[in-house]
Amino acid sequence: MTPQQVLSDLKKNQYAPLYFLQGDEPFYIDQIAQHIEEQALTEAEKGFNQIILYGKDTDMPTVLTNAKRFPMMAARQVVLVKEAQELADLQQKAGQEMLSQYAQQPLPSTVLVFCYKYKTLNKNLGLYKKLNQFAVLVESKKMYDNQVPDWILQWSKQRGLSIEQQAVHMLMDHIGNNLERLANELDKVAINLDKELTESITAELVQKYVGISKEYNAFELQKSVAQGNFAKAFQIVYYFAANPKANPLIPTVALLFTFFSKLLLVHQASDKTERGLASLLKVHPFFVKEYRTATVNYPLPRVIRNIGLLRQADLHAKGIDNISGTDEQILKTLVYQLMH
Repeated sequence: MTPQQVLSDLKKNQYAPLYFLQGDEPFYIDQIAQHIEEQALTEAEKGFNQIILYGKDTDMPTVLTNAKRFPMMAARQVVLVKEAQELADLQQKAGQEMLSQYAQQPLPSTVLVFCYKYKTLNKNLGLYKKLNQFAVLVESKKMYDNQVPDWILQWSKQRGLSIEQQAVHMLMDHIGNNLERLANELDKVAINLDKELTESITAELVQKYVGISKEYNAFELQKSVAQGNFAKAFQIVYYFAANPKANPLIPTVALLFTFFSKLLLVHQASDKTERGLASLLKVHPFFVKEYRTATVNYPLPRVIRNIGLLRQADLHAKGIDNISGTDEQILKTLVYQLMH
């Protein structure tokens, strides 16, 4: 099942006896576990019927002994195994066989949850096959960058809010695909909307409550370079030089390298439709216009040259063959060379 399907069932008060939550995206694992921890039992029931274990401090016999216990004065009990990837005997055949046997006949009055973060079980294991057959097995996958804008829009919509595209761009550029941070920052803005007398998350509110400069951030630098707007690009470069801790050089170079690498793909693409380019670049369709504009300002030979300049700047930023001096000098030289 997908994380969204599980959360939907839980909100309908539909609980399964056994959940195995795995994957390299911890956000949804935490969301599901938190919902079960907070909602499966009343506050009065939790004292006797909610057990929280940690993988590093327990073992499979202890987990299953607790799972086989009947609830006290409640319809169900909850056993949560957090950081289950640290459970030593889940990596061993004996522990896997114990859980496989339990999965086939779990106690219906127990909700047993394994939070197996940052990794997944081998699909060839007998345990994986049993869990897939008898339990609720969830894989929480890391989100691709091109999926993040839609996720931000959906997260806002679920809370009855709208969000400007510029605000989406700023959040994605500043935070990337870290869903936990995105959710926290969106919630931080949402809490202040009543005070701002609006139901829309604007770029100005993101700037105010998340602490992202609307005019001076890496995304705006990329945009200015793409448009060939030299004056704006150097305004941002000077701002970065005055705030080096908030705008480190290496991630800025990496962002520009990614941009020109994708621009190379646009030049060579056979399908130059909006949908075709969005699929090729793995970006949201509303980013495609920027790449099309940039292909006019940067013909193929210049793109190839700029990729070389960016590789060189990356080495200089890391102290290799550094003849340019400080981070400020490296960035100024780089942006001037990219745009001339």
